[in-house]
Amino acid sequence: NTDAEGRLILADALTYACEEKPDLVIDFATLTGSARVALGAEIPPMFTNSDKIAADLTAAAIKVDEPVWRMPLWQPYRKIIESPIADLVNSAAPPGDLIYSALFLESFLLHGTDWVHLDVFAWENNGKAGRPKGGADTGLRAVFAYLEKRYGKR
Repeated sequence: NTDAEGRLILADALTYACEEKPDLVIDFATLTGSARVALGAEIPPMFTNSDKIAADLTAAAIKVDEPVWRMPLWQPYRKIIESPIADLVNSAAPPGDLIYSALFLESFLLHGTDWVHLDVFAWENNGKAGRPKGGADTGLRAVFAYLEKRYGKR
């Protein structure tokens, strides 16, 4: 589906990143408008294949006042991205396309790699101190705080 060609590029990037057997892979992308419908413009949905990472990243996000919200990688929905003519469908229609898209990406991880995906809007609507209206680094402060705690300050 050419409506979701960015997912194909990201899928390749995830597989390539996993070839080196990293400790963790994190990606940021705008996959669906459903993310905004579900959580609004200020809270990016987070998908991860690790409960510990979800808890630790959520705690780090709260600490830096940049919330993220974990969404489910509901495995029974995999049937929705199955295809009779391809390995997977890269774009399934709403409702639920936010989850289907994350499941699609998860399919390209290798070696049981820990993974986090943030479905970012990357735009500040309201403007706050240090965060003016316009293009934004949605989720970046939260992930940076998480990485500092996980790997220690150097």
